[in-house]
Parts: sequence; structure tokens; C-alpha cells
Amino acid sequence: MTEKSKIGLIGAGWWATANHLPVLVERDDIELASVCRLGADELQQVKDRFGFSHATENYEELLETPGLKGVVVASPHTLHYEHALAALKRGLHVLCEKPLTTKADEARELVEEAQRQGVELMVPYGWHYGEFIQEAKRRMGEGAVGDIEFVMCHMASPVRSLLEGKQFLSTGGGAGDNMFEPAAETWADPVIAGGGYALAQMSHSAGLAYWLTGLRAESVSALTSSPTSKVELYDSFSVRFAGGAIGSFSGAGALPDNQQFQLDVRIFGSEGVMTIDVDRARLEVLRHDGNNFDMDLPRDAGEYFGGGPTANFADIVSGKSSTNWAPGWAGMRAIEMIDAAYRSVESGRSASV
Repeated sequence: MTEKSKIGLIGAGWWATANHLPVLVERDDIELASVCRLGADELQQVKDRFGFSHATENYEELLETPGLKGVVVASPHTLHYEHALAALKRGLHVLCEKPLTTKADEARELVEEAQRQGVELMVPYGWHYGEFIQEAKRRMGEGAVGDIEFVMCHMASPVRSLLEGKQFLSTGGGAGDNMFEPAAETWADPVIAGGGYALAQMSHSAGLAYWLTGLRAESVSALTSSPTSKVELYDSFSVRFAGGAIGSFSGAGALPDNQQFQLDVRIFGSEGVMTIDVDRARLEVLRHDGNNFDMDLPRDAGEYFGGGPTANFADIVSGKSSTNWAPGWAGMRAIEMIDAAYRSVESGRSASV
């Protein structure tokens, strides 16, 4: 019998129990070795439901689990850095939820530590696992639009209730029939959440845009709006990238609760433009030489593939794959932009990354 690879989970709340653990518990090559969360009753519920060998409220105790190979970090945003860094320093592969961190220097440190340790750092970007998104990545690697000159990235989500600290009612990106409801303070409290819509959701869309383009933000001028919440519901960023290209990133946390995500990335270059549209399932390349491309897609091709990153992580931990479709550096570049954007809002001036 093949030995199973041991994975631990730090932060067994709403999303981890609804998304990551149902994928991992079905794997015959993975052992759910240890789980960590606060609350003795809730911790026992998770241990029993998913068959963990060990449970603790102390993440450092989890990291001492003999034979541990990987850790999923799904704790509150402002704790990602502490938990992920501790796991990386022990030479463990890490799948760290979005946002990777809340500060740019922390994100850079995580990426550098993973490189030093020779392990994978992943951010669970579910859309990266769609066939047409991977096709977009392949074509961008082949220079589909030439030299990149302008990027437009827009995202909107049905998360207004979360950002306002209310019960989460969304059916579009929502909680569904879960063990736990999202904790309001981890989304709506400015201190605990570290920020609003940009960290909670645009960290996802920006990660996609940076992964597709390979660009890096150099400076950001930003506006945000919080009409009914303590954290921002709306974001508008103007970005200058290293190398001279510019871009526009926008976000809105106020779609109706019964709607799906909007996600639209358009990449303009010297030879053409690529359009990636998730809610309308579209991949199109329009070129000046007329060598255009329009991928034939089913209507539901853009649905979020939440289990994709988790399965990819399990494959890496168990040695079945070395391909990381959602690398930490993409999450880092998203946070570099968002960190500068928040500093820009605070100062009223453009901020350097």
C-alpha cells in the first residue's frame, strides 16, 4: 500500500470546510494529519467530520506533526503571513488563501522563503484551472498581443453583506449549506480584515491579470468608496507597470446576491488585444495582422473551479505533479499593487510599490 502524504490545515472556517477539505478527504494519497482552529467545539466537529488524526488550537503544535509535507492556510487575512511563513520555514509546501498577505513586504518574504526552501507556495486562484484561462496563458506566453501596453481588469462580486458585517446571503459566490458561516469580523472589521474589497476579492482578479501578463506594478493612484460599510466596497486603481505599460483595475462588492461573479481582463499590446471574460465565458484575440482567435466555449466555462487549486496542491505534495498553476509570485504582485493603492488613498497621492 502506497504511503499517504500528510497535510495540515490552519484555519478551519467557512471556506476551508466548504471547499478545501471536501476535495482532500476524497484523496486516497493524502492523510489529513492535523487541523487547527480556535474554538474547542468547532475544532472537534471538523476533526470528526473529515477524519483528522490530530486537532489543536495551536498552529505551532500542528507544524510539529511528524512527517508533515504540506499545509493549507485559511486563517483570517492578517494572519496569513505569520502562519504561512512558519510553515515555509519548516520546509513545507504551502497553499495560502487569498489575499496572500496584507502587506507587500510580507508577500515578498513568503515568496523568497519558498524559493530558499525549494518548496511550492500556492494561492488558490480557481479560475486558473479553467481550460480557456490556461489557453489564454499559453497564448500570452507565445506573444499573442506583442509588447503589452495597457491592461484593464474589472471584478464585481455579490459580497456586499459580508463587507457590511451582515449575514452572508449570496447564492452567486455564496456560503451555501456549510458547516460554518463566514465570520463577519474577518471581512468587515478594518483591523482584522486588513482592508475591504481589494484584499478580499480583487486580490483574486489582480492575481489572474499578473499571472497572465507577468507584469509588475511600479506606482498606483487609487480611489475607494465605502458608502455603507467600514471597509471599502468599491475600488478604482490607475497603475503604471515596470517597463512603461499602464493599466486600470476596478472592483465592486455590490452585485445582487443572486448573481455570479463578473471578471473581465483585457490586455492590449503592440500586435493586438486579448479579451478574457469569465461571466460570459469568452476568450478572444484580435490582431492587427488579422490572425484572430475566438475560442468556442460552453456557457458555463467560466464557473469558478474552487477545487482546482486544492487538487493541484495535493498532486504537488504527493509528488504526482511539479506544475504550480497558481504560484505565489502572482499573489505577491497583486498585493504589491493593493498595498500601494491603500497607501495612495491614505495620502491622496500616487504611491510607489
